[in-house]
Amino acid sequence: MPKIAIIAALEREVRPLVKNWPAVTVQHEGHAFTFYESDYAVAVCDGIGAEAARRAAEAIIVRYSPELLISAGVAGALVPELCVGETIFPSTVIDTQDGSRHQTAIRNAALGGSSLARTVLASYPEIASVAQKQQLAKSYGAHAVDMEAAAVARAAQAHHLGFLAIKAISDESDFELPEMSRFIRDGKFQTKPFILHVAIRPWLWLKMIRLARNTQLASHSLCAWLRESALTNTIVPGTISRYQS
Repeated sequence: MPKIAIIAALEREVRPLVKNWPAVTVQHEGHAFTFYESDYAVAVCDGIGAEAARRAAEAIIVRYSPELLISAGVAGALVPELCVGETIFPSTVIDTQDGSRHQTAIRNAALGGSSLARTVLASYPEIASVAQKQQLAKSYGAHAVDMEAAAVARAAQAHHLGFLAIKAISDESDFELPEMSRFIRDGKFQTKPFILHVAIRPWLWLKMIRLARNTQLASHSLCAWLRESALTNTIVPGTISRYQS
């Protein structure tokens, strides 16, 4: 069984990594999950938001009994120092719903002393506007925002597993995302309705082209780190054995 389980929101976030991995679809508690399997890791992408992440984490734990959960994906920058394509390894994940803080295992790794591993990630229940990004940075001292990491951290804690967050920046702190939250249903992004929404608003076209390009760049950066570091256990040496005891 793979020792590392990767939970992402969308398949396109980790596609450069898993595109050649065998896929298997499994039912768990009435929900279909597609798992991408390799000799050293397994990945699942079940949708956007905390509930989808929780559901995916529980399913992957039951099927594979991993030792380490990684919440992987793209994130928005909350500070101007973080640029598109940079990958961070937060030491702390904060659930903005209740203020709870979750420490990651990155502090035990050789990378733990780097600036990228001294970052704070805020998990927020919706896609953050620029104003909301500024408030999150101020309220939590956070450097980046996502929607799923805190839920994965809770699952890891409940099952006494190691936990990491690895996030690549897809939008900078001053980049105003189009209204997208209303196109998310049960963790799934409603692509066709959103395309129709954008199609009749030409002032959004360049913004969407830029976002698509930035997201692709972030995805490739994320997967390069996962492939060359996390999955070869050079990013987290000793982390897995620490949680075996």
